[in-house]
Amino acid sequence: MIKLLKFIGEYKKYAILTPICVFGEVLMEILIPFIMGKMVDFGIIYGKGISYIIKIGLLMIFISAISLIFGIFSGKFSAKAAVGFAKNIRYNLFNKIQSFSFSNIDKFLTSSLLTRLTTDVTNVQNAFMMVIRLAVRAPFMLIGSMIMVIYTNPNLSIIFLFAIPVLAISLYIIINFAYPRYQAMLGMYDKINLNVEENLSGIRLVKAFAREEYEENKFKNIANLTRKIQVLAEKLIIFNMPIMQLVVYSCILAVLWFGGNMIIQSEMTIGELASFIVYIMQILMSLMMLSVIFIVLTISKASVNRIDEVLAEVSDIKDSDKDFNLNDGSAEFKDVCFSYTNRKDNLVLKNINFSISSGETLGIIGSTGSGKSTLVQLLPRFYDIFSGKLIIGGHEIKDYKLDTLRNNISMVLQNNTLFSGTIKENLLWGDESAKDDEIFEACKIAQAHDFILSFKDGYETQLGQNGVNLSGGQKQRICIARAILKKPKILIFDDSTSAVDTATEAKIREGLSAKLKDITKIVVAQRILSIKNADKIIVLNNGLIDGYGTHRELIISNKIYREIYSSQLAGFKE
Repeated sequence: MIKLLKFIGEYKKYAILTPICVFGEVLMEILIPFIMGKMVDFGIIYGKGISYIIKIGLLMIFISAISLIFGIFSGKFSAKAAVGFAKNIRYNLFNKIQSFSFSNIDKFLTSSLLTRLTTDVTNVQNAFMMVIRLAVRAPFMLIGSMIMVIYTNPNLSIIFLFAIPVLAISLYIIINFAYPRYQAMLGMYDKINLNVEENLSGIRLVKAFAREEYEENKFKNIANLTRKIQVLAEKLIIFNMPIMQLVVYSCILAVLWFGGNMIIQSEMTIGELASFIVYIMQILMSLMMLSVIFIVLTISKASVNRIDEVLAEVSDIKDSDKDFNLNDGSAEFKDVCFSYTNRKDNLVLKNINFSISSGETLGIIGSTGSGKSTLVQLLPRFYDIFSGKLIIGGHEIKDYKLDTLRNNISMVLQNNTLFSGTIKENLLWGDESAKDDEIFEACKIAQAHDFILSFKDGYETQLGQNGVNLSGGQKQRICIARAILKKPKILIFDDSTSAVDTATEAKIREGLSAKLKDITKIVVAQRILSIKNADKIIVLNNGLIDGYGTHRELIISNKIYREIYSSQLAGFKE
């Protein structure tokens, strides 16, 4: 929890005011039993009369009212501090995830990150609220009541020497065994979230294969396993309350027995015994509160560790302290090697050498798993190269600030991601200040303008989650338009026309050639037709460049390219 305290931020004043109010509340509550004892002894036993009882009673009401006011404000301030604390943690956690490179993100499951942003942060929020309120109240109440107990009757207070060790030992045993069980429980929450996420995102596939029953059983099994682990953890925690109650009632019985004998022997007054019993309840309730606090902190410790794992993760991509402008879209790979595991014996790309001038079109083709997508993901620094040099616009890629680099490189990924909102709102991701004419022009190049206008609401058409109300080809064209709207120096298409028919794809290529002459275009494709007219074509095979040249040069010189060409374009004349 201490590691996360820096996120209190602007809510620090509420976190400070809470214990101050709690202290005032506790002080008033400690005074009440003492005054009550005096009222019993002097007002009833020694016969000071009804006027004395009324006066002391009104004083008790007044003190109780002050205690209530302090309690109300402590509750209000603790709620504000805890909710604000959780908001700041969640915000910083989200920002940290946004700063991750692809390799950092690969270390965590999406479902696990969701659990950490929701359930784990909520656990920490509840623990923090308890710390600044109950964890202050319980010690103050315990110390204050102990002082009053010793002041009232030192001999009778010896009972607590037997009670406190029993509570401490039982609490230690519970906490020691509960923590790993709660860690396992949070891990199961990750699995539930993963199952739900996969099922909902792939619901069409589930229905297409009639696998509803299978998915239901899979979820049922995970939910049952989570229940069992949670019950296992709770079984241990529920022992806390009966142990506490046993100690409380044992102490009360002991006090009544020994205290009664002291009254008979005139060593104690009835008022003192009455106040002593109230102080016992306050002390034992304080101990019970402390035990609950320790248990909640044990549960939240697992959550704090999971949050800290994300916050402590160091992005392996360091931003540059230089501030170069990216002036053109030229790119050069010099002996570039890359490994996802950052190991020389597990290279995905090996000794990549080629260059492309600004405004040229480069095609990349190869079999599945040859490293095509990996190669283009190095350009925006989604991953850092293992060795070699990657030069863009005349400077090494690591010399650019990430914002500068990525704002000048636009990428249409294999997975076409659209967000909830209108078509126009999705297009404005490319340039939030773009005017309607610019939006229309980009959509015309991407062959999206006509089908968008065919919708009743046109560009204001609302999209479902990830554009579920669009076809695959329509989503791809909107994503292409969004990338064009960014006006980048380098435009990358990572197999982004696979769902578009060949006639429409040809029109897109024509529009790109005619309207975006100064932009460097890199096209990753499975179809020869998609890259046939590129200035240069790279043939990748198992992470190596197997061929490099124009379409005609590769037809003659490269076996792999020729085989792909023959299989795809057999029967067509050059």
